[in-house]
Amino acid sequence: QVQLVESGGGVVQPGGSLRLSCAVSGSISSIYGMGWYRQAPGKQRELVAAITGGGSTNYADSVKDRFTISRDNAKNTVYLQMNSLKPEDTAVYYCNGAGSRPRGDLWSGWGQGTQVTVSS
Repeated sequence: QVQLVESGGGVVQPGGSLRLSCAVSGSISSIYGMGWYRQAPGKQRELVAAITGGGSTNYADSVKDRFTISRDNAKNTVYLQMNSLKPEDTAVYYCNGAGSRPRGDLWSGWGQGTQVTVSS
């Protein structure tokens, strides 16, 4: 079974920074794309940032130039560095990923979510 476990959420003042981590564990042979999503109360889940297996990235317009997604393939971990945080960034953040298993079949999954609250 493949698990994605997020960490790093918390409460921060506007203008502050947080770094989220998402570690993938279990029987995997590779990780393809990974992404960070968020869901605020009463809103739909939205894509925040994504990174391909080759390292290409894309971002939601609302977070460009403030957030940076990166990955450490040796640790099977993806990160989301969030700077200049705004109250509207408050949400539960989820990581999502997909890849292959040693037998050649594919896996995909979501983490459990981590709360980010931006408030003075």
